[in-house]
Amino acid sequence: MAQGTTRPEGNVPARLADDTAQGKTTIASSVVQKVAGIAAREISGVHALGGGVSRAFGALRERIPGAGTANTAGVAVEVGEKQAAIDLDLVVEYGAGIVDLARAVRRNVITAVERTTGLEVIEVNIAVNDIHLPEDDDDRDRSAGPGRVE
Repeated sequence: MAQGTTRPEGNVPARLADDTAQGKTTIASSVVQKVAGIAAREISGVHALGGGVSRAFGALRERIPGAGTANTAGVAVEVGEKQAAIDLDLVVEYGAGIVDLARAVRRNVITAVERTTGLEVIEVNIAVNDIHLPEDDDDRDRSAGPGRVE
């Protein structure tokens, strides 16, 4: 690890927002949002993040050239100087054990955020808003066929 980011005794992350003789490092909440979103999506059984409205806006954003993907949809964070709290809205794949999935997501998000930012994650709240069914993809494929008007 770089100087100033070593971990003190135990498993407590370094306090990157502390002033040092060499300067101060601060971490924007958007950085924590992106790290948490990527870490949550890494877990098998997570179909998407966000509720219906945020997923719809994300789908629109993906179609706009240069807008990129919405890595922060469904992720809300509160970031202090030393700690972060994270709220996630998930859509899970049908058949996934929600309790075990939430536990795995929570563990992966905490590990990724603490490792990447050095902030202590004090809580990760998970709300499962929907279940993705395999036939949902089939319906979408059929609706993408030829339109009514030529």
